[in-house]
Amino acid sequence: MKEIVQSNVLAWMESNIDQDSKNEILNLLKNNEKELVESFYKNLEFGTGGMRGKMGVGTNRMNKYTIGLATQGFANYLKKNFKGLREIKVVIACDTRNNSKYFTQVAADVFSANNIKVYLFEEFRPTPELSFAIRNLKAQGGVVVTASHNPKEYNGYKVYWEDGAQVIAPHDKEIINEVTQLSINDINFNSNKDKIQIIGDDIDSLYLAQLKETSINPEVIKNQADLKIVYTPLHGTGTNLMPKALHLFGFDNVISVESQSVADGNFSTVKSPNPENPDALELAIEKAIEKDADIILATDPDADRVGLAVKNSEGKFILLNGNQTGSILAYYIIYNLHHKNKLKKDSYIVKTVVTSELIQDIASKFNVETVDVLTGFKYIADIMREREVIGTFIGGFEESFGYLFANFVRDKDAIMSGCLIAEVAAWAKENGKTLYELLLDIYVDYGFYYEELVNLVREGKEGAVEINEIIQNFRDDAPALINEVNVVIIRDFLTGIESNLFNGKQSDMGLPSSNVLQFVMEDMTKITIRPSGTEPKIKFYFSIKDKIKSREEFYNARQKAQTLINNYKKYLKLV
Repeated sequence: MKEIVQSNVLAWMESNIDQDSKNEILNLLKNNEKELVESFYKNLEFGTGGMRGKMGVGTNRMNKYTIGLATQGFANYLKKNFKGLREIKVVIACDTRNNSKYFTQVAADVFSANNIKVYLFEEFRPTPELSFAIRNLKAQGGVVVTASHNPKEYNGYKVYWEDGAQVIAPHDKEIINEVTQLSINDINFNSNKDKIQIIGDDIDSLYLAQLKETSINPEVIKNQADLKIVYTPLHGTGTNLMPKALHLFGFDNVISVESQSVADGNFSTVKSPNPENPDALELAIEKAIEKDADIILATDPDADRVGLAVKNSEGKFILLNGNQTGSILAYYIIYNLHHKNKLKKDSYIVKTVVTSELIQDIASKFNVETVDVLTGFKYIADIMREREVIGTFIGGFEESFGYLFANFVRDKDAIMSGCLIAEVAAWAKENGKTLYELLLDIYVDYGFYYEELVNLVREGKEGAVEINEIIQNFRDDAPALINEVNVVIIRDFLTGIESNLFNGKQSDMGLPSSNVLQFVMEDMTKITIRPSGTEPKIKFYFSIKDKIKSREEFYNARQKAQTLINNYKKYLKLV
């Protein structure tokens, strides 16, 4: 490890990086050896969400040169793949993070220097709009500079292909191969301004027009136009587009959280700009209580994930988890398409292997196929690409608050999902229900599921080693019993093999290799272990299945499920 760090530091110091960067490295050499190691012990790599890391100098940091290397490598790869085209085109967007605007300009300079046409958004834009723009402008690729919901110290670089989806194998690996062949001195930073075209409002209008067509029950919205919606962009890119989209759908009573509607790369009003965290919605809940709102919507900084808070049976606002929101959306879409005779026989939905099976149970009742994929919305988009002419896509679902319901975007879309959530709330209200009551009715009709996610955070080089050891120990010494309950099935997504411990049979799951383990228990509990592809943590997903016959039975079933999960967590030493 020491030799790798020394080699990387030497290579940078001998390269043509600017003097400020060299001074920063010298400062680390003299005063902060730990940070030096963290900054240079490896190169940033593409995970489930692209390249993501802390900002600063070094091979393992987001900076002008790692951005430049990634862009030069991507440019080289595009030129090899599309060498027959008269002009290769890319689209670039960014979120509101510190340095995001600067990093997009660096990328634009490098692409243009390589004779590639660049469509550069004038200001921050939601990630799904970047996906839309690639398809609309018939570009061959795209880049969005974002670290999604990570803390303010982070930034990232996500790469998209010509279909508007994030790159997957073999493109991701081959782009990395291109990048690893380069040194800093190989980056062409000599911008060709004639190759850079600024875009903005024109794409917004086209995107919003398409978005409006996703509405299923516009007549219901007319009746419930005054539905009170509190919205917070958490200082991110949804600040302008989400209110516009909701108004375009027909909602007249959108209440913004003013202090969080300001673009702020420091995310100064929240601990973390993550709509999965209840504390990120504290100001929105205060506003909702003040205004007696019906629902709360919150989007992450790049507006590809949306959180939903609703009133429970006591009238208290609670944040639904991604499985609950996804189940409500799946039910609404499938049920209404069915009753409007618009549900085609080739309709299908796609969900990740850690997303609730309740969504599949709902789909199966209406003879809609469910396709399971690995974690990462790029795998959902890959199924959409495969079935472009042989199937009708009606929904994609990730438990981490990511959803999509139309073909003109190929990544999770919080703007689209937020509008559809508001429409479901209007439809429920039209039928004398709250969204919470609708969720309970879904549990009664399709089965009760209770899910919980536990994150073990292990930062830095040592943390990465520990994360790998944790999952490898489960793989090398796979338990036959967990919490004194028999393990029935073990799914190892790294080998692609599903093993039935009761009958000894093994089968190929037919999915790409991924460092994920899943245990299905005799009591129907499902436990999944997965290192995060974008954050320094390992995730433990728990899912409990039960039956309830009425709304009133929900509370006892929830307590029973929570107790069971707590016992599993204690056994696995997660608490």
